[in-house]
Amino acid sequence: MKKLMAMLLTGAMVTGMLTGCGSGSSSASSSAGSTEAANGNKVVEDLNIAFVPSREPDEIVTATEPLKDMLKSEMSKLGYDINNVNITVGTSFEAVGEALTAGTTDMGFIPGGTYVLYDDGAEVLLTATRDGLSIDSDSAKDWNDQKPTQATDKQVTYYRALMIAGPSEKGQELAAKVNAGEELTWEDIDSANWSVMNSSSSAGYIYPSLWLKDKYGKSVLDLSHAVQSDSYGSAFARLASGQIDVLCCYADARRDYEDKWTGDYAMSNSIWDDTNVIGVTDGIYNDTISVSKSSEVMQDAGFKSALQQALINIGNTDEGKEVIAIYSHQGYVAANDSDYDSEREAQKFLQSLSAQ
Repeated sequence: MKKLMAMLLTGAMVTGMLTGCGSGSSSASSSAGSTEAANGNKVVEDLNIAFVPSREPDEIVTATEPLKDMLKSEMSKLGYDINNVNITVGTSFEAVGEALTAGTTDMGFIPGGTYVLYDDGAEVLLTATRDGLSIDSDSAKDWNDQKPTQATDKQVTYYRALMIAGPSEKGQELAAKVNAGEELTWEDIDSANWSVMNSSSSAGYIYPSLWLKDKYGKSVLDLSHAVQSDSYGSAFARLASGQIDVLCCYADARRDYEDKWTGDYAMSNSIWDDTNVIGVTDGIYNDTISVSKSSEVMQDAGFKSALQQALINIGNTDEGKEVIAIYSHQGYVAANDSDYDSEREAQKFLQSLSAQ
């Protein structure tokens, strides 16, 4: 049912084909093996890791390359020698969930929304922490009055999604109304061209749908003009060019794309001058590192425990923080399945939409 729901929701969107760098699953399942190294460690031939394409796939592959040696080093200290760490970027969020379920990837960096959609085949291991932001208000006008958004030293386990209007005529019209303290009507919202992410993206789809439900009794599926973007990079490119008026994204996305706005996207003004927030969601529990319930290597409880500790250790180093910053992660804490019950409530709402 969960897979069917994702297919129905994704198919209902006005969208193009999802693209990505690398395959949605790794090439072969892992084996914990039974051999021991000379140092007494257990030997694991392969650890296959998949990332969701929430950033440009090439950026993810490049940024996470050092993670391979970091994991090998930390796991060796904890009793496991891994010969090969293989990293891929899934063609979609769902592709990584499917790979975890099938056991063709061992570990996935996935949002909470994707985790609960595939929790029959995946087990949550860790929750990411991230820098808090200088603005944490449920008022869109506050985000505009106090921009640019800055990072703080406070570590948090949740974030918000924003609906951001761009420099197009319609985008500026909506922003002007919000900044004047006026409430947007459904007609205002529905007259704009929107970009959303796929149906398992918390910030790009699920929580914006809940915001539309709370405000207007509607959902993303009710928008007259919506396209599905394969990454936030392509969504911001569309916003800059005026192809869309509004996009849905995580709260610190503009900080991540600030340089590209005036570089790759060739905009003359800064991203902070050209964009405004028109909607703010409730808090979203942070991304997960989840592991496959069916991959061979994850049948070893000791390996899972060591992997959990290794990733926490990596997140506590400057070198590790540099790697995981690609997802705006600052570190990791042990996770419980119940942490994501609010995501399950969100999924129930989406399931009700698919039944309509």
